[in-house]
Amino acid sequence: MPELFRIFETKTFITDLDDDFSGHRNKIRKKLQCYVYPALRIQPYFGTNIKKLMNFKPPTWRYRIGDYRFFYTIKASEKTVFMLKISLRADAY
Repeated sequence: MPELFRIFETKTFITDLDDDFSGHRNKIRKKLQCYVYPALRIQPYFGTNIKKLMNFKPPTWRYRIGDYRFFYTIKASEKTVFMLKISLRADAY
């Protein structure tokens, strides 16, 4: 079995998680735990809701859940995904 990636939530990401998400906070947190994190542990580079962002240094990816975007970087040598930020799509780009 391949080695799984670890998930690390930055302070900014944790602060963003305290947002109400227009009344959907529990739904967003449940999706993170049940869908997003398991998917990223196995394959953080590719997926239905995953997209690598162009011209970002360091290389950055986003995971889409509805109107929200979850941004992260990957440190392959440590098999770690660093969750960076949460933004509404309208504010993200």
